[in-house]
Amino acid sequence: MMPSHGRIRQADRVSRCVVIGSGIMGAGIAAHLANAGMQVTLLDIVPGSLTTEERSKGLTLGDAKVRNRLADEAVKRIHHAKPPMLYDPSWISRIRTGNLSDHLSAAGEADWIIEAVVERLDIKRKVLESIDTARRPGSLVTTNTSGLSVGAMAEGRSGDFRQHFAATHFFNPPRYMKLVEIVPTADTSPETVTLLTELCERRLGKGVVLARDTVNFIANRIGAHGMLVTLEEALRCGLTVEETDALTGTAMGRPKTATFRMMDMVGLDTLLHVVDNVLDRSADPAERAIFARPQLLVKLVESGRLGSKSGAGFYRKTAGTDGRSMIQSLRFPTLEYGSPSRASSPVLEAVKAAGGAAAKVRALLSAAPKHTHSQFAWACLKRTLLYAASLNGVIADHLTDIDKAMRWGFNWELGPFQLWDAIGLEQSVRRMEQEGDVVPAWVKEWIAGGNSSFYRCEGTKRLFAHDGGYREESGEGDCISLAGLKEAGRTVLSTPGASLIDIGDDVVCLEFHSTSNAIGGDILSAITLSAEEVSRNWRGLVIANEGRNFCVGANLALLLMEAQSGDWDEVEDIIRYFQRSMGLLASLDRPVVAAPHRMTLGGGVEACLPADRIIYSPETYFGLVETGVGLIPAGGGSMAAAMLAADRAQAASGGRSEASPMLLQPQLNQLFETIALAKHSTSGFGVRALGFHRPGDRVIMRQDARIGEAKHECLELDRQGYSPPSQPLIPVAGGEGKAVLALAIQSMKHSGYISPHDELIAGKLAHVLSGGDVAFGTKVSGQYLLDLECEAFLSLCGEPKTQQRMSHMLETNKPLRN
Repeated sequence: MMPSHGRIRQADRVSRCVVIGSGIMGAGIAAHLANAGMQVTLLDIVPGSLTTEERSKGLTLGDAKVRNRLADEAVKRIHHAKPPMLYDPSWISRIRTGNLSDHLSAAGEADWIIEAVVERLDIKRKVLESIDTARRPGSLVTTNTSGLSVGAMAEGRSGDFRQHFAATHFFNPPRYMKLVEIVPTADTSPETVTLLTELCERRLGKGVVLARDTVNFIANRIGAHGMLVTLEEALRCGLTVEETDALTGTAMGRPKTATFRMMDMVGLDTLLHVVDNVLDRSADPAERAIFARPQLLVKLVESGRLGSKSGAGFYRKTAGTDGRSMIQSLRFPTLEYGSPSRASSPVLEAVKAAGGAAAKVRALLSAAPKHTHSQFAWACLKRTLLYAASLNGVIADHLTDIDKAMRWGFNWELGPFQLWDAIGLEQSVRRMEQEGDVVPAWVKEWIAGGNSSFYRCEGTKRLFAHDGGYREESGEGDCISLAGLKEAGRTVLSTPGASLIDIGDDVVCLEFHSTSNAIGGDILSAITLSAEEVSRNWRGLVIANEGRNFCVGANLALLLMEAQSGDWDEVEDIIRYFQRSMGLLASLDRPVVAAPHRMTLGGGVEACLPADRIIYSPETYFGLVETGVGLIPAGGGSMAAAMLAADRAQAASGGRSEASPMLLQPQLNQLFETIALAKHSTSGFGVRALGFHRPGDRVIMRQDARIGEAKHECLELDRQGYSPPSQPLIPVAGGEGKAVLALAIQSMKHSGYISPHDELIAGKLAHVLSGGDVAFGTKVSGQYLLDLECEAFLSLCGEPKTQQRMSHMLETNKPLRN
């Protein structure tokens, strides 16, 4: 994929890769290299015996199908993986297979060779030796190890090999996890580190931290320590599995998997391997004491309870008396399982009421300081903070790298040093020392120097503690931090649901920040105000945010409340306000570029389609899914679909103004099916297959750069002399096209694919997309289609089954089939 603005980088010349080892990590890495447009050869060893199936087919150990079996099976796993490993299923063609004995010569043609075999130093060294003999000088070689000595692997290798060798530790699954730890050796050239960093960041879309060649590197070392400390403190405090996970998940700014669910996902045997790795290589008695094998873990592993992969660990999935599956949890100290119990306390109630990770952690510690839950949380947190501080300068050059590694590798919202700032550096250190804990000398010296935090901001600069002073965090190219810009006072205007932020070069960004970024009156008001402001004073508008998701749709709770009360005038006002706001974006006399990420559903899509360009991140799940709650798109989404169908039909006709039914109907059918079945893409690249892609829209691999890239797109459109697109009349399929869609609806109903209520919804959608009961080819205005949208939406809001669907979605976050 070409980099931004046409400049050819060295990383863009890396096109041929070899991955050796086709296990979980090797296959995942190979798939993600294919996602980046690279041609990949996946190699593994030759099997030593035949399978029963191979014998039945008369195959021998000399047959290629047998010799390539391990890599071939990995490609099959990639193709059928859920969640998908590939952004586009067709990209499986970018991966070819082979074996180390017959196809190692592929390494001689490769730009980058990645070793991902079993985590044993002797085996890795043997594989790397064979790579050294086969590679061409100057090619990159990396190992995907989670913590073995990288320097020891390179011993005995050629000088050119050592200069171009490092570890690239991908986190699992490679497509979805952001972190890659790059670990150079003493012989790795600076140019190699730079190239690997650029490859991982810009080509693969990863977040890179440089780690030192120490046991388990950064994230796994601190993460494993935190799990062991949590287990120890939970047993000491007499907490249940449920209580522990309730306190160490979102309450601490960490994922819902918390501690014990995370251990089960990692695998208890795998966790013991990580523990043993530290135990074997650490000379620190205190650290060795922490990383001594917990007997509880040993007993679980010895009994075959390895976590999720074995069906039982700290949690167990089993069948209930009614035949349905149920989750049970481990009971201490009997190690038997019982029905899960809900964790509750004044501490947890205070956490629920707090907004944001920092506020939640403060509530966790201060709401009821003498409560067992608060005492437990403090013990876990302080031990993690002190351990991270003791490793600053040991496992990484900068404390900000430790924070990034934990955010990107373990999905913490706050890294250890950010967390320390959040709870108050000076007072927490005071409490630690009062309780007899040893605080690293550099932390005490830092406070004694008059510093009250590890991070601070100066204008748009973000600084972090380093070598007795503050150092500016290195910029990440085109990455723009809206949070940093807001801290620097660059907010132009704001409502409770959205803000307009100056992102430089006379471009502003409209950021949603309502609950779940759902579109309500506050966001619509901000759009109206922003359109006026941008038209007067700015060169362009970006629509993007840094929330967990771009936008999950409109404010469903408000719509349901009004519908249940029968206030139809209010419902219509909401729809019309939504439509007018999207219309302001579409007609703005300045370029508008949307940069969605992750869940971009319903109203989120309708906020993107008026833009002149859409810059997708790879992990964008994009779709008009309103039928799932018994409705149709009515914020301009149905109108936009009809316009897309007409535009494509005209393009297919060679630009003639009159498109035939043979050209328009297929386009309309595709979009109708996409919306009627509430389909959404599984990646930014999948948007095209659903029919929402427009000329000029594109995907960039590096999600963090999407706002910067959208800004550059705005500036380029402005440079070209931007004028808003005209609003021509739209040729529609009319009654003839609607009849074709009606046949499709009947076919789905008779096959049992849709319910009678689905049939009703689909019929309303077909009426709108086809332009109603007019003749084929009739040209209608956008407002005419908006009126049809509104009418259909209102009628569906009055349906009891639609209200049931809306209510069920709000209560369970799952669609109801009724």
